[in-house]
Amino acid sequence: MVTDELSSPLCCQSRESIHPAEPALHSDNMPRPPRRGPIRSSAKPVSCADGSSRRSMAQKTALIVYAHQSPASFNAAARDVALQELKLQGYEVVVSDLYAMNFKASATRDDIIGDVRNSEHFQYGEETLHAGMEGRLSEDIVAEQRKVTEAELIIFQFPLYWFSFPAVMKGWIDRVLSQGFAFSLEKMYDNGIFKDKKAMLSFTTGAAPTMFQPDGINGDINVTLWPLQNGILHFCGFQVLAPQIFWSPAHSPPAARAAMLEGWRTRLKGLLAENPLTFARCELFDLSFQGGFLLRPEVKEELATQPLGISTGHHLGKPLPPDNQTRAATAEDERGNGKKACGSIHTV
Repeated sequence: MVTDELSSPLCCQSRESIHPAEPALHSDNMPRPPRRGPIRSSAKPVSCADGSSRRSMAQKTALIVYAHQSPASFNAAARDVALQELKLQGYEVVVSDLYAMNFKASATRDDIIGDVRNSEHFQYGEETLHAGMEGRLSEDIVAEQRKVTEAELIIFQFPLYWFSFPAVMKGWIDRVLSQGFAFSLEKMYDNGIFKDKKAMLSFTTGAAPTMFQPDGINGDINVTLWPLQNGILHFCGFQVLAPQIFWSPAHSPPAARAAMLEGWRTRLKGLLAENPLTFARCELFDLSFQGGFLLRPEVKEELATQPLGISTGHHLGKPLPPDNQTRAATAEDERGNGKKACGSIHTV
């Protein structure tokens, strides 16, 4: 069992949000009153002839999905830096503040308006698939799906809880990124529905970076991030940008926290020009039930002489490619592993 952050400044638990002396993050060092509902930048939608509204064709859009209970948290400061910098770049920015919205985390029958198809054996994925096609999903889900549809960039801002998302953010993922809207068997990974959108994780830890090294007590951070970035974001087709990791701000002096935020601001200035993380391309696999969705035999043969695995998850029993889930691959990385007879093995 992972120990609680309150027990030691060098504990395994990565929960910046529960630290009793979490540093205030705003310049006046004072907590702000909680916001209610989504935060929007000042840009206005354009009225359409049919009475609906849309943003101007030139307007870039971004969504920040934010999960922290305190407006005086470091996560709130990181959110505000992103909001400010993206607005300066001409973005229309929407923030879904999940705690302030009292967003429902549990995926239940209440997410469907009207009758379900099988009341005796309720299957959430199947029922929401059909309810979505018929316009019968609950209003809160529809509202968040509309934000996702409009956004070309999504940033998830949160404290790492038990090596994963806080429950309210996982609930947002479970309910909003529903089958039919975010993925299907035919449209997943690099063929996914959101292949023209970018997404990234921005989070705080309670642990020092050495604790998430391959020889650290928590294990390799790349392994921790694989199910979040590959299993959720890349699965839905997103181009996944390298995560922004704020290491242990609760145990850092004010100057170090300020430097973290300034580094984030600097990165945001060129964020959309960054290459995404690399993942194995769908075309390398036999995408059929008969073939078991396995790597094609000729691909395995071609990769047999490569020194590293394809990715953190597709390691093929070999050493993991370094920092596969924490930084984008360089041209040198590609030359060193995988650009052989089968061409580039990665989605880039």
